[in-house]
Amino acid sequence: MELSDTDRKNINKRITPREEDYSEWYLDIVSAAGLAENAAVRGCMIIKPYGYALWEGVQKALDAKIKETGVENAYFPLFIPERFLKKEESHVEGFSPEVAVVTHAGGKKLEEPLVIRPTSETVMYDAFANWIQSYRDLPLLINQWANVVRWEKRPRLFLRTTEFLWQEGHTVHERAEEADARARQMLVVYQDIAEKLLAIPVIPGRKSESEKFAGAVTTYTIEAMMQDGKALQFATSHNLGQNFAKAFDVSFLGRDGEKHFGNQTSWGLSTRVIGGLIMTHSDDKGLVLPPAIAPIQAVIITIGKEEDRETVETAANAISASLSARGIRTKVDASDKRPGEKFYEWERKGVPVRIELGPKDVAAGTAIVVRRDTGEKETVSIDALGETVANLSDSIQTDLYAKALAYQKEKTVEVSDWDSFKNEIERGNFVIASFLEDKEVEGKIKEETAATVRCIPFALEQTPGTCVFSGKATNTRGVFAKSY
Repeated sequence: MELSDTDRKNINKRITPREEDYSEWYLDIVSAAGLAENAAVRGCMIIKPYGYALWEGVQKALDAKIKETGVENAYFPLFIPERFLKKEESHVEGFSPEVAVVTHAGGKKLEEPLVIRPTSETVMYDAFANWIQSYRDLPLLINQWANVVRWEKRPRLFLRTTEFLWQEGHTVHERAEEADARARQMLVVYQDIAEKLLAIPVIPGRKSESEKFAGAVTTYTIEAMMQDGKALQFATSHNLGQNFAKAFDVSFLGRDGEKHFGNQTSWGLSTRVIGGLIMTHSDDKGLVLPPAIAPIQAVIITIGKEEDRETVETAANAISASLSARGIRTKVDASDKRPGEKFYEWERKGVPVRIELGPKDVAAGTAIVVRRDTGEKETVSIDALGETVANLSDSIQTDLYAKALAYQKEKTVEVSDWDSFKNEIERGNFVIASFLEDKEVEGKIKEETAATVRCIPFALEQTPGTCVFSGKATNTRGVFAKSY
């Protein structure tokens, strides 16, 4: 993957240290690594090839896992009749502030405005109502890879953009228990992508009533901690019950010969996970990528004078072919830039392993291998490079996850009083506390601290306690944090 002049200019830009300005640091990483840039339309982004390669890696892995569960891919229209969105009242109320509407086309005013999809429940379920006649048509398991539009007031590349890419799964089941099991099953799939592919530890749990998806019975989520202590909602899965089925007449003739409404789920993951990947692992030198998701897992950098070029390049290409044969994604940088400049470029792009090769190395049958995450160097026999890089990749993947998990645990605290709650939130921690699951209480907590309940973790024992804010008795404990 060649670097353009623009990418090279971005790479040479100073990266703001995290401690100086975390938001600028993040944007500098996106720019320096050549991942994305702002588009001409405010709130939209251009995903550049290196950034899109990361999304393709997520897409490939997740698509395979989704299909393993029996789900099939389909595609539905970008435009949704406005009347569809109004059929489910809580749904339209939840999305109305973000909706973009087309009122004119072909030089004329449309008879009915068209909504640009913020999500596809309504247009899909109108079709599902025609597809499903009997219990024999169930379960219906559909996924689509698409773009959606949610008008964003405070955009930030990958994290919050007006248009973004995602997948959205939608299923219909005969029984309520099957729908809930599917919603939980897909959350496990997302957790697997987060932890095994992206090395991001997450907390799985249930959203509170006030934080759940508009129109859902229950929303399940996995929440990740970024390096500034804020939470990132990595992915969500919703048990929709029969709310949408009743609105769109998604019904079937049951085994008893009676009409029944379907039990539905929806679940999705978007390009915001790339933002989470950046903020979980990167440092003040640039992007840091886990090998499993890295578009380039090892870069071979040639060093030497012009008279050494052919010898070194030949050896580098042979090493690249050998590594590629082992399934290692490899790049040779034989450009005529200075070695330090080349090191700097690929360090900022987060390539997990750097292999330095000069004429003396070729003569000795060795190469210098450098880990991006720790900077550790070792001299390795060229014949052993394949095994070394493979082992290093496994170690880097494991170490990055362990480091992020240790950080999450270090910055997660439990409190029982309001003053401690406010102090720990201000310190940028995840805070475990008993709370009254009430829209008004949660609203006041957010108003005073800017923190929301991220989830009620599955692994957190729900014991009797006192609401940290209201002082009333409650049996609910959750994790609170400021969020993106």
